[in-house]
Amino acid sequence: MSTSKKYTNNLSKESSPYLLQHAHNPVNWEAWNNEALQKAKEKNKLILVSIGYAACHWCHVMEHECFEDEEVAATMNAHFINIKVDREERPDIDHIYMDALQMMTGSGGWPLNILALPDGRPFWGATFVKKQEWIQVLNQLQQLYIDDPSKIIGYAENMATGLKEINAISTGKDDGLVKSSEIDDIVENWSKYFDTFLGGYKRAPKFMMPTNLHFLKYYSHAKNNDAVSEYVDTTLTRMAWGGIFDHVGGGFSRYSVDTKWHVPHFEKMLYDNGLLISLYANAYAATKNELYKSVVEKSIAFLEEELLDKSNGFYSSLDADSITDDNKLVEGAFYVWQEKQLQQLLKDDYPIFSDYYNINSYGYWEEDNYVLIRDGDALEIAMKHSITKIELQEIIVKCLSLLKNEREKRNRPRLDDKILTSWNGLALKGLTDAYRYLEDEKYLSLAVDNANFILHNMLTQEGGLYRNFKNGKSSIHGFLEDYASVIDGFIGLYEVSFDEKWLNLSLDLTKYVIDNFSDPDTGLFYFTSINNDNLIRKTLEVADNVIPSSNSMMAHNLHKLSKYFPEDNFDVRLHNMMQSMKSSIIENPQNHANWLHLSQLMSEDFYELVVIGENFELICRTLLKNYLPNAIFAASNAKISNLPLLMNRYVMNKTLIYVCNHGSCQMPVEEPSKALNLVTSNI
Repeated sequence: MSTSKKYTNNLSKESSPYLLQHAHNPVNWEAWNNEALQKAKEKNKLILVSIGYAACHWCHVMEHECFEDEEVAATMNAHFINIKVDREERPDIDHIYMDALQMMTGSGGWPLNILALPDGRPFWGATFVKKQEWIQVLNQLQQLYIDDPSKIIGYAENMATGLKEINAISTGKDDGLVKSSEIDDIVENWSKYFDTFLGGYKRAPKFMMPTNLHFLKYYSHAKNNDAVSEYVDTTLTRMAWGGIFDHVGGGFSRYSVDTKWHVPHFEKMLYDNGLLISLYANAYAATKNELYKSVVEKSIAFLEEELLDKSNGFYSSLDADSITDDNKLVEGAFYVWQEKQLQQLLKDDYPIFSDYYNINSYGYWEEDNYVLIRDGDALEIAMKHSITKIELQEIIVKCLSLLKNEREKRNRPRLDDKILTSWNGLALKGLTDAYRYLEDEKYLSLAVDNANFILHNMLTQEGGLYRNFKNGKSSIHGFLEDYASVIDGFIGLYEVSFDEKWLNLSLDLTKYVIDNFSDPDTGLFYFTSINNDNLIRKTLEVADNVIPSSNSMMAHNLHKLSKYFPEDNFDVRLHNMMQSMKSSIIENPQNHANWLHLSQLMSEDFYELVVIGENFELICRTLLKNYLPNAIFAASNAKISNLPLLMNRYVMNKTLIYVCNHGSCQMPVEEPSKALNLVTSNI
């Protein structure tokens, strides 16, 4: 039975779009807060925690089948303290209960539904559950808690112990770091899983895994490994050709359900697109492949048009589902096309367009719908139709413009308009890389505006960061991933603007992290502040997934900052982290790609490129557009600077380039080509 707004629960007081979606369920939902947790303890009631996010298709389905249903609500309200969590606002809670679900069932996903003791220790979990099964299991477990509470308590105690054990870091006894030869062996074993024809791994669904590809692109460059380079380029090309990329409006969806990157799970997330903009910009720098440049341009256009708030923060996501003409909520409805529609819209250009984007059995999805996908070189299609490649591209651009105008008439997917600090940091880094390698001033302007948004809205009075921003307010203190990604973004912005404000902010935030997030045993950082005590575990997030882990991002930040600020001993902290992680990296390398990336960087020469003098901007522009992943940049025209790399290096009427390695510098040169030769001669 569906319900209207005749019900209102405490989620109506929240700002998260996902929580507000549930504000008129008949379930007596609470947000995760001290009051709700205290109520569970005082009333000795089990806690029902349901975790999801606004763009989650199956979360909507379970809401409709269960949480909007009065019979279900009566069961939940009678026996449980019901807590709804937006996993994007509270990844700290999601980490713990997702680990619990995977321990219980061997798999995970959202919606993530957990039953826990009044103190938060979990004992049962599931993802999507149908109405009658949901009611049945809730009644059975509540009755068991009444009849034999020791059984549930014992299971919860074991689970709590297990949750701490699986998050422990086995530091080992080896004092060394991961060696270059060990990385070679890792990549060789890893390559057995590569799909060298369609890209990605030999399986479905296919996730894009930008962190892995970023490492492999760099590894192939550092080692002159043609096979790995070809694999990465195949993957990047197939992803850009696939339906997972929105050819009409730009931007990537989360993943494809098939092996050829064709049919996506249509939600579009800020974090995916921030990471992929950075990846494709770097790949363009390394290859000068115009396809990669186009992907960057279209993806940034998507961010501007769809996710940019007037305050210059970026929203979180677009939903997978949208309303069809017959008023049904359907996944992908906004993005798919039918053959007759395309014929009517494109007229004489349809035959060329249909060949280019496979309006045939290759591009067919379901129910007469097609998802646009490329599968061949443009020149072959141009020759088939007796036109030039340039003429073909002009026709495709015209067709896509027509489709975009037509698509604007459709009901749009729902927008999750909360602004998350960490995801904005990832977008900021993507924009700085795009400006660096594509040299479009608009991208620098977007990056500076976004960085200023973070600076003016997300900093706490204590010098830390907030997690979220909605309706002019922030309600949650930042997690490690917020600091890690913003520090990375600010360093990236310094390296293209050379405004020392951003580098100094990176330094301040890093010191704040060390003071407030440090684990004294491993040298790593907790995901939550050491002052946070209302969770059953202090999580150490170290495994790299679609988004690199917060600890690996911080390790990269420390690596760069140790070059900019050698007197702060960041290199000592970094060395301790890498030692703590060595066994984990070697035992499970695919889940530690960002750590592998840093291990490779630390195993070879890493350069500081310092440009100082009146013409520093022109020289830096010439240098920066090159793919130089094993270097940082510092530059100024000032005679006096407090930045260690710039001190005592100004020479009147000259612009000098210093190429340094571990603080030891070559004789300065004045021509960018000579500086590049000094960096690339050892590769």
